[in-house]
Amino acid sequence: MLLLITITVALVLWRNWGTVAPQISAVSWPAWLGAATAALASPLMAMLGWRRVLADLGSPLTRANAASVFMVGQLGKYVPGSIWAVLVQTEIARRLGVPRQRTAVVGLITIAMALLTGVGLGVPAVPALADLGERTTLSLLGVSAVGLLVVLYPPVLNRLIDTGLRIIRRGPLAHPLSGAAIIQMAFWLVLSWVMTGIAMWLLARELVEPGGDTAYLGLVCVTGFALASSLGMLSIIIPAGAGVREAFLVVLLVGMLTAPAAAAVAILVRFLTVVVDVVWALSGWLWGRAHRLTGPVEG
Repeated sequence: MLLLITITVALVLWRNWGTVAPQISAVSWPAWLGAATAALASPLMAMLGWRRVLADLGSPLTRANAASVFMVGQLGKYVPGSIWAVLVQTEIARRLGVPRQRTAVVGLITIAMALLTGVGLGVPAVPALADLGERTTLSLLGVSAVGLLVVLYPPVLNRLIDTGLRIIRRGPLAHPLSGAAIIQMAFWLVLSWVMTGIAMWLLARELVEPGGDTAYLGLVCVTGFALASSLGMLSIIIPAGAGVREAFLVVLLVGMLTAPAAAAVAILVRFLTVVVDVVWALSGWLWGRAHRLTGPVEG
């Protein structure tokens, strides 16, 4: 399935080559390097959040083992239905002595938290769709941050988690998530969103028309990518939200970039994130195979 997605993105890029080629050639190598570095950092941040909650529920893993489980499992998101990533992680973590139920619950919590933080960070991008300006975007960012803090308040979030687990007929958590685990997971997930948004901005800012506001573009890229990806996550039957995210990003960026440039950025960010997922998954698989996922479990 991952190969199919990669081929699909490559075909889209090829079919639109005449339109996007001038835009691609306008992006400098330093910008490409910076974008690739930021994109590579994003899954690592998400893994650290996942690992923190797993440890909080009683199964601490070394960073290397956690990365192996999480990164290989991430390929499951390219299969229709987000649950496949969780199932893959569950089977790999079992070899490390982590109960299936615990890994599954942490995986579901991670998806929910990624969606929650993505929407919280992404809502401020909405004013850009109506060209309401930077001040409205910043104001909405403040409101969104307050709302996110309320939802992340441990008693509130733990009750939401318990309700969700009952709905899907899962057993309750061994104990409520600690405030420290919630804060750290939210921090790492928000940082993960920001890093990919920065990667998009590094590509997009070189395609801005002369006199364009690159600072505001950066704000829109960071918040817009989070919202577009969250909408993609809600499209469960579409692998990794392919198409949904790109359509939203084009609409979002077309007010600040030309239409061909907006399309080029959306397609290239998709291609970049797919490559990053493959690189991390291959690294995790090689580590797991070399160590048979039996490394010492530490805090």
